Amino acid sequence: MASKDLRINEQIRVREVRLIDDDGEQHGLIATTQAMELAKERGLDLVEIAPQAKPPVCKLLDYGKFKFEQDKKDRESRKKQKQVKLKEVRMQPKIEEHDLQFKTNHIRGFLEDGLKVKVTIRFRGREMAHTELGRVVLDKIIDMLEEAAVIDRPPQMEGRFMSMIVSPGTKKAPKKTDEPATEDTPQE
Repeated sequence: MASKDLRINEQIRVREVRLIDDDGEQHGLIATTQAMELAKERGLDLVEIAPQAKPPVCKLLDYGKFKFEQDKKDRESRKKQKQVKLKEVRMQPKIEEHDLQFKTNHIRGFLEDGLKVKVTIRFRGREMAHTELGRVVLDKIIDMLEEAAVIDRPPQMEGRFMSMIVSPGTKKAPKKTDEPATEDTPQE
């Protein structure tokens, strides 16, 4: 639960609450005014931690410290999230073989860096009548990247563009079966 949604002290406007003290001990149902007095005696805040419950559950704790801990947890979880970058490589359906190889090598480089790549074919003018040519180019790219990529989104049309998204694939290590078997028999 976000700490912004929590009500504290005088913001709690219900008649009675289920109280948990700072040690985690349950006090049961207590009048809200009595719970606030108990919080003031201990130098703590009364924080509503489960507002949807009937009656709401409140806890005695240091709100500043609690908020700091919540923010710290949020920062840690954001650190662990990985932002996926998406690179785009554009080409046309009438692309020469060398240019196709060159662009495919760029795509392979992006994939090795752990990036997703959107491969886009742009159709101009009368090329729209022959979208199958773009499909052929994308199929060639798929064949060239077979070992390095996984297709996230297969080729599809988006207006004047045909695109697909590929992400880094798992490379399979070649199995070594060429090694001669060694025998442990002593020679005399």
